[in-house]
Amino acid sequence: MAAPATQELWISTFLQAQAAELGAATNTLLAYGRDLKDFAEWLDRRKTGLAEASRDQIESYLIYCDAQGLSQSTRARRLSAIKQIYRFAFEEGWREANPAIQIKGPGRQKRLPKTLDVPEVDRLLQAARETGRTKADRVRNTCLMELLYATGMRVTELVSLPVSSARGDPRMLLVLGKGGKERMVPLSPPAREALAAWLSVRDETEDQKVSDGAQRSKFLFPSRGKSGHLTRHMFFQLIKDLAVQGGVSPEKVTPHTLRHAFATHLLANGADLRSIQTLLGHADVATTEIYTHVLDERLAELVLEHHPLAKDPSDKG
Repeated sequence: MAAPATQELWISTFLQAQAAELGAATNTLLAYGRDLKDFAEWLDRRKTGLAEASRDQIESYLIYCDAQGLSQSTRARRLSAIKQIYRFAFEEGWREANPAIQIKGPGRQKRLPKTLDVPEVDRLLQAARETGRTKADRVRNTCLMELLYATGMRVTELVSLPVSSARGDPRMLLVLGKGGKERMVPLSPPAREALAAWLSVRDETEDQKVSDGAQRSKFLFPSRGKSGHLTRHMFFQLIKDLAVQGGVSPEKVTPHTLRHAFATHLLANGADLRSIQTLLGHADVATTEIYTHVLDERLAELVLEHHPLAKDPSDKG
């Protein structure tokens, strides 16, 4: 296969293949596209391109990224995108050799994820029951938060749930995760109750839409926007509002911290890592293992706070 004539075609062809062959998520493709566009523009300023770039030039670009103050994780992601497009180019016969194959990146720092304790989650759930302009908003907000905490879903998985997956008072939900991989997640009784209440309200609204000549939505959380469902951005704003209403620091609260809370609370109550890996949809258990560090840190705090030998001898109180 002949190499594309322009850098733009190199990138778009690569992204199309990633979407078709690997089922790469939209957000992943957007990130790859941005990273490769930046690399292509850097090459263009040096009068070269993706078809001619050498290993030395790729390494010079990574040094440039470091000098720009980009984080270690961003630089690692950019190198990953470069490595993947050149592997694809080599396999397609666009290049005789892969100039990125031996380049080692900066790696990624293993940062402990922020999480929430049980009382903080309880306050967020209570805020969801009380926050919203209408009763329908409050019922929807309660369902969103109960499902998120009960299942540990990613926010994209949650807001794009098809309504068909929620019919019949399910004990389990079928979730479409990264790379088009499906998994089953169990629902707690409060989540099932919140789901049933929201379905009743949602279906009334959808019936009215149909009678007014509109089309029935296929999503559990419909929206009039382009996507047809509640967006990640809107849910992010909602969860920040709930944090304020619930007296929880908004800096600590994102959709992802509820996912972390789901995992750490399960682990703290005796669930094994393999089960949590399956529920979270992690491809590798090594990704799940970071939650053991969160739990270890919390256990260390408890010992320092409550063990008699950890107390200062001079403290007689």
